[in-house]
Amino acid sequence: MPTPPTYADVQAAAERIRGQAHRTPVLTSRRVDGEVGASVFFKCENFQRMGAFKFRGAFNALSRFDEAQRRAGVITYSSGNHAQAVALSARILGMPATIVMPHDAPASKVAATRGYGASIVVYDRYTEDREELGRALAAEHGMTLVPPYDHPDVIAGQGTATKELIEEVGELDALFVCLGGGGLLSGAALATRALSPSCRIYGVEPEAGDDGLQSLRTGSLVHIATPDTIADGAQTQHLGELPFAIIRRDVDDIFTASDDELVAAMRVFAATLKIVVEPTGCLAFAAVRRLAGELSGQRVGVIVSGGNIDLPRYASLLA
Repeated sequence: MPTPPTYADVQAAAERIRGQAHRTPVLTSRRVDGEVGASVFFKCENFQRMGAFKFRGAFNALSRFDEAQRRAGVITYSSGNHAQAVALSARILGMPATIVMPHDAPASKVAATRGYGASIVVYDRYTEDREELGRALAAEHGMTLVPPYDHPDVIAGQGTATKELIEEVGELDALFVCLGGGGLLSGAALATRALSPSCRIYGVEPEAGDDGLQSLRTGSLVHIATPDTIADGAQTQHLGELPFAIIRRDVDDIFTASDDELVAAMRVFAATLKIVVEPTGCLAFAAVRRLAGELSGQRVGVIVSGGNIDLPRYASLLA
């Protein structure tokens, strides 16, 4: 296993992505503050390039390729947001990209990935192993595999979102971060421990996919079947080894959110903050809403991870 990244790597990533990644806005709402009883700060990565935080980690990782790696190209596997992030980063950096995507990935994410110029290899997420497929294709074609979360440069890049949040709003009492494979949460933990040491850090994953919660409780990685949830960006079967090492050390707890809670949070984002957030991006806020009474008077950070969702699907969920 590679050496887990440190906050120094997050700082270096921030310099690498400067001028490429957007410094996304932090939104607040008096209505939300009133409902939760706390000061809530939303770091809105739905306004990031390609619509999600994933651009940070992908660009940071690809920008470190040497000339031979750039010529051979990059390969990854992703249900959508990391796929788009790698495809866009590869286009910016002038290298070919191949993405292994599930057959049931959201149409808008597939179209965007193809639109950025990547080649797509389709697989069945319920019967095939995407990691095995990715490794085999990388070996066959000499490409460099950059997985969605189990990679030090990806983790460091994702940590820049939390670094920006705390630099902008100051120290926090609690930070809530959505959890799939753990890249965003582990990067957030590195930045938080450096910039707001006493802040409590919480991961939030789908109720149907609580492998992170089980892993934290047992102290070892738990593998599960692909969870059935509307949070397609968090339909992971296990945490990455690198993220888990950081999560075990630095994260205070992990919560879950039901699909119904995600839809309710989507409605608040749409009606109150006037922003489109995909179900996975609602995980952190869903937990904040449920824990409202326990957060009274606190300064609470929420990472809104992305806003990529097919509009017909979005409309049907809100309806």
